[in-house]
Amino acid sequence: MTPSLFDQKAVAQNRNRARTAQKQALFLHDLVAQQVSERLNEVNKRFTDQAVVTAFPSVWQAVLPKATYVSEADTLDLTPAAQDLIVHALSMHWSNDPVGQMIQCRRALRADGLFLAVMFGGRSLQELRACLAEAESRLKGGLSPRIAPMAELRDLGGLLSRAGLALPVADSDLLSVTYPDMAALMHDLRAMGETNALTARPKGMTGRALFDLAAEIYQENYCNADNRLNATVEMIFLTGWAPSDTQQKPLRPGSAQTRLAAALGVEEQSANVSKVNNPQGKAEP
Repeated sequence: MTPSLFDQKAVAQNRNRARTAQKQALFLHDLVAQQVSERLNEVNKRFTDQAVVTAFPSVWQAVLPKATYVSEADTLDLTPAAQDLIVHALSMHWSNDPVGQMIQCRRALRADGLFLAVMFGGRSLQELRACLAEAESRLKGGLSPRIAPMAELRDLGGLLSRAGLALPVADSDLLSVTYPDMAALMHDLRAMGETNALTARPKGMTGRALFDLAAEIYQENYCNADNRLNATVEMIFLTGWAPSDTQQKPLRPGSAQTRLAAALGVEEQSANVSKVNNPQGKAEP
């Protein structure tokens, strides 16, 4: 049996602890809820049966008050063909099977239902990752898995099609958050339930020397003009639709009625490949 990348018991413990934190610590979740609301307003469709996969339902109650809130889990509590909108909110980056999560959401959507997922991308916390790695390398001569690997945008778009979703779109939003010091950043990560839940994470206590050195490296390399530390957050948005006969289909190759040159308003030129590759016009073997 292949070991899981993420320890789901640790993920649940981190999330449970985060629910008791102060509300302002969930500012990234609030921001995502606002952006999802704006994107839904741009869709020319009214959604009546909504579901949100989230660890923090309170964040979404103002945005989608009539939604069903679904807890994070390997098997989602979703009924087949029951929803016309599913939002997977900042949870999929902790899943051991993101494609499986998408497939479950696809099965829970009715025809022409919308799937919209938001997750942290690969550039998130790149500064913290680099500082911890350098500090541990200096002190111990090696590295431990301390920050979860996150998917890249170029890899995620294809997963929507694999899950059976039509009209797939993947895009990202890069944010820069600032903190007075690394300790404040670590505090926010803990308050959001985003601390280390890798199965292979170090299980013992980490010595203070590692974090002190990492903080020094962070201050030296990622401090802005206001003497605050920059922290990168990449939000990846994935959108796909449950297939429907009413959706637009790509045209059959060769069925275009207008030539490209005419559409661009330029003179059409023929491409003589043999003369380009063989200026003398001699026959190629």
